[in-house]
Amino acid sequence: MSEDVRPGLQDVVVARTEVATLDLERERIVVRGYDLLELARTVRYPDVAHLLLRGHLPSPEEQAAFCARLGDLAGLPDGVVDVLRRLPAGTAPMDALRTGISLLAGFEDPGVLEDPSVEAAEAMLLRILARAPALTAAAYRALHGEPVLEPNPGLGFAGSFLWMIHGRPPAPEVERVFDRILTCYSEHELAASTFAARVASSTLADPYAAVVAAAATLKGPLHGGANEEAARMFVRIRMAGGEAAAEPYVLERLARGERIAGFGHRVYMRRPDPRAVLLREDLDGFAERDPDAAVLVRCYDRVVETMAREKGLHPNADLPIGLLLHLMGIPVGLMTPIFLCARIAGFGAHVLEQRADNRLIRPRARYEGPTDLRPPEGFTPPRC
Repeated sequence: MSEDVRPGLQDVVVARTEVATLDLERERIVVRGYDLLELARTVRYPDVAHLLLRGHLPSPEEQAAFCARLGDLAGLPDGVVDVLRRLPAGTAPMDALRTGISLLAGFEDPGVLEDPSVEAAEAMLLRILARAPALTAAAYRALHGEPVLEPNPGLGFAGSFLWMIHGRPPAPEVERVFDRILTCYSEHELAASTFAARVASSTLADPYAAVVAAAATLKGPLHGGANEEAARMFVRIRMAGGEAAAEPYVLERLARGERIAGFGHRVYMRRPDPRAVLLREDLDGFAERDPDAAVLVRCYDRVVETMAREKGLHPNADLPIGLLLHLMGIPVGLMTPIFLCARIAGFGAHVLEQRADNRLIRPRARYEGPTDLRPPEGFTPPRC
């Protein structure tokens, strides 16, 4: 056993995968052989989900069947919304979503839950993927005393998601950007949440358990939540004076030793996140249509310039996504749940890969504590 300890498993390769890789030299995210950015520009999120779960982009016939299946499965089983309404009013949306995914497992046939086959896992993952948007929107609306809306599959996956949040069909240009955000969030190699899903799957836990493990991991502020904090930051800057306030805001926070959300990445380090480069282009469309959005986009650019000069850091995907979702009118509390919904396709691909060639993930630790302690003389255990 190697005694070399890598805190946080940094640069430790723990799995062979055909799902995705971060190509740092060419500044690409490769998903099953395709450049993720090219996919985001040319196909829709359900096509990418098909690619992740089934290993190839769909033919027109497969595309129609896959989208129809997502639509058929999109509704929530009877009783789910009743449970969501009983959650405490202050429940965080991510907690509600995590609870809801666990709840959905109870509606599966016990025999299917216990089936260790890849085929059974794929069927369950498709149900989770299809129902996650309805679960996300229903939980948020239920917690805020608003009527829960049924999915509208005729609007497409992204369009129906926005419909359930806002209660109205989205503008085509907004729906397209939202779909691109889902694609950009769909897969990112072995992020902490994906690794958690693989660890759970390696025990032969069912896919619901694996996705719940991933959801619990994504809630941590060092992984999820950066898009939410980025959105809040731009609102604060706007209220403090707009573009002129952006640089002082960043400098003051840096002087206090605080982190600026949406910058840097464990893998990219000081390289650009390709997704952030792509999604910056979408901000221009909002700026052209809305003067208030234009102010926020100028704030964005000033923050990016300041961070590059002061810290040598580039934006990661969460910075533009936080602002884009804010400009779409998405409540801040839904931003990380949206991240989770999009990443379910990636989680699923890794869960299936783990099942197909499984070995229990069980690392070791280097113990650095005492070894020869004994209970005190005359020690009497308490009666508890």
